[in-house]
Amino acid sequence: MSDLNVPATDDPLDAYSQVVTGVATRLRPSVAALRVRGSRGEGAGSGVVFTSDGFLLTSAHVVARSEEGEATFADGSSATFDVVGADPLADLAVLRARSTTAPSADLGDADTLKIGQLVVAVGNPMGLAGSVTAGVVSGLGRSIPARDGRFTRLIDDVIQTDAALNPGNSGGALSDARGRVVGINTAVAGYGLGLAVPINTTTRQIISELTSTGKVRRAWLGVAGVPMPLPPTTAKRLGQRNGLRVVEVIPGSPAGTAGIYLDDIIISAGGQPTETVQALQRLMLGPAIGRRLPITVLRRDAFVDVISVPTELAAHR
Repeated sequence: MSDLNVPATDDPLDAYSQVVTGVATRLRPSVAALRVRGSRGEGAGSGVVFTSDGFLLTSAHVVARSEEGEATFADGSSATFDVVGADPLADLAVLRARSTTAPSADLGDADTLKIGQLVVAVGNPMGLAGSVTAGVVSGLGRSIPARDGRFTRLIDDVIQTDAALNPGNSGGALSDARGRVVGINTAVAGYGLGLAVPINTTTRQIISELTSTGKVRRAWLGVAGVPMPLPPTTAKRLGQRNGLRVVEVIPGSPAGTAGIYLDDIIISAGGQPTETVQALQRLMLGPAIGRRLPITVLRRDAFVDVISVPTELAAHR
């Protein structure tokens, strides 16, 4: 997609305004106000059309325990939608409008964002349809916990912005200056502190699975770890500062069967360094289920290689 046409000007405010109005013009028709009906009563939020055949992206918590609702668009048209699938552990859900002519928004790549970059939020805060606010990326690489039953997962690479977000913005679009959706607004953490789930390689895979099958398959190792600095000589040798110290291994789990023990330090998995919990989580999606996963651990100053075969998380709920 080409850049928005921003007239040359010596007035920084005017140039800023041109970018924001351009994004608003492009995105407002694709962002819907959602009304949902479920076992907990009625709720509201926002959703973004991202395909030409009426699929919308929103936050999982907006449609929790709901099967359908109504989407109202900027032109005043409305359509009933069905919940195709939701993934509480990523706080993303996919809906499908039964009939809509709303244009689809383009999905961008949050991995290209930089702190200080202009972003624009489009949503329906406090029931005010088609509201637009602007700000900057004020933080990257944040993490927020998400829960599904007794399982908790950290949503990683969350975008922090000072663009004003209020109740009802959840599920709306966070856009870059080209009008590409780089995040789905998910939480208001305080005054001037909004958070958005990023659109990146990992979330695109989640969105694809929700769209095609209505669910997300996740792999399960049965191990819990916390980041821990590696001994200086080991860190220098590996070019890696941290590993994951194992604090729990569930008996009979893939990790336990593979021979991972308490106080082992997981150095890598699948050939990828594991300096953070999120690094291991990124590997635990559908393709990893039932496949051999080589893991290297540091145990009593010696490297130990083991092979684990993750199973499907759903089987353990």
